[in-house]
Amino acid sequence: MALRLPRDALAPLLVLLLVAVAVHATDATPRLEMVTSAAPGGGVVRELAPRRGDQQHPGLFRQDCAVVAREATAYTEGLELAGDGREAWVFDVDDTTLTNLPYYADTGFGAEPYNATYFEEYVANATAPALPEVLELYEKLLALGIKVVFITGRHDYEREPTVKNLRSAGYHTWEKLVLKPSSLGSSVVPYKSGERQKLVDAGYRIVGNMGDQWSDLVGAPEGDRTFKVPDPMYYVA
Repeated sequence: MALRLPRDALAPLLVLLLVAVAVHATDATPRLEMVTSAAPGGGVVRELAPRRGDQQHPGLFRQDCAVVAREATAYTEGLELAGDGREAWVFDVDDTTLTNLPYYADTGFGAEPYNATYFEEYVANATAPALPEVLELYEKLLALGIKVVFITGRHDYEREPTVKNLRSAGYHTWEKLVLKPSSLGSSVVPYKSGERQKLVDAGYRIVGNMGDQWSDLVGAPEGDRTFKVPDPMYYVA
């Protein structure tokens, strides 16, 4: 038996429905959303999904970063290290070890079209702060005797400001800093996976790999375990 409501009752119900939807859409209550999905290149992965409003409320973004960093720290504490100094941890730079939130804030969090020249000026200024949770993980790795390797999509001509920025942000020691040769194309996966293969060929064991994009992580050898920190602004294929 169908339920029929008087016509004059429909308008108040519609108003209540719209209010409920609006409240749900603007709810800023912190919560973590774990998403299971298929990673590029195959395999099942888990990541913390960036939540709406991260650009306006970076505290929520930081909470997600902290969860990933805690998982990574717990993992490192359970490692059985050989003690030969050949264990390595690979980090991306932009929006992983260093955060570009000041740049995004200055350009309206995506409201302005991307300007490569302006971003290169930002890189040259070497003022990007560390992502605090990742910096804490970095210090933990050094204390354990794990070598740190940075593999970044920044170009080789940006080495000097990158070194300056990493050191000023607190990353004082590393085994290698690999920057992308200017002659390479835009594809990221072959470049980063190729550099990880060079590490393995040189006798390093990659116990961990961390980045903010899947292109930082996929492509053999990925490392024993990968950790994706959320990026609230963009996606690199």
